[in-house]
Parts: sequence; structure tokens; C-alpha cells
Amino acid sequence: MSQTAKVNPRGTPSQDHHTPSGFSPEHRPDPSNPLVSVYPWHLAPPGLATRRQLRALGLRPGGQSVVAELQRPRRRGRPPLVGYLYRVDQAKPVRPMTEGRTRALAAALRARRICPQCRRDAGYCIPRSLGTCVPCADNH
Repeated sequence: MSQTAKVNPRGTPSQDHHTPSGFSPEHRPDPSNPLVSVYPWHLAPPGLATRRQLRALGLRPGGQSVVAELQRPRRRGRPPLVGYLYRVDQAKPVRPMTEGRTRALAAALRARRICPQCRRDAGYCIPRSLGTCVPCADNH
């Protein structure tokens, strides 16, 4: 394999010798779905992006189906991490926030700050693990 730098989906160079073990740099079809290609982590071709990468570009999938997936192997027999890829050229712009959506988001975030036990605004989102604000959780 050559030692020339390739550009991964994050835009940073990666070397061929950093290819995760168990994968070849060539894509291989997924046996469960022959229409979806599977690529090793950081080796997807240009023009494909994950949802988060599309969002960083101000785009959304816009109803298109998944065209490929990234797989990152893990240790101890655990299944690989999977990231779904969409075509950037078919992505649509993110819908702008309307006044109603902005109000609804603010109300939802405000509700997450209200302690269900003491009914005070905690000033932070209540941890789901505690279910109440920290002072109320400490009293129990």
C-alpha cells in the first residue's frame, strides 16, 4: 500500500497504515443489503457525509435513503459502530427556525430545569439519573 495521505470525511489526512484491522481499504457490499456499500472508518469517498456532517454544512438528508455506511470495528467481539452516509449533492438546506419552533424549544428546555420535587428553577437541566435537582437528591 502507498503511504500517500487520503482525506477522510472530517477533512483531515489519514494514512493507509492507519486503516483499522479487519478491513481492506476497498469498499465491500453489505451482504444483508447489496445496494448499500460498507466503508472502513475514515475511508468514505468524497461526496458522502453522515447526518452530523451534513448538519455542520447547513444541510439535511431531505428524505433520501442511506447510500452507504461506515463501520468501525471494536474489541472483544462487540458489533462494529455504524455510521450511515448520505449524498451531499442530494441534501437539502436545513429548515429555518420559525417563531413557534423557537418558543416550543425554549419551553421544553425551561421544563427540563424545573425540579419536580421543589418546583424551583435549578438553573441547569435536571439530571435524568437523579430525577430531581442536586439539593433535593442530597436530602434523600
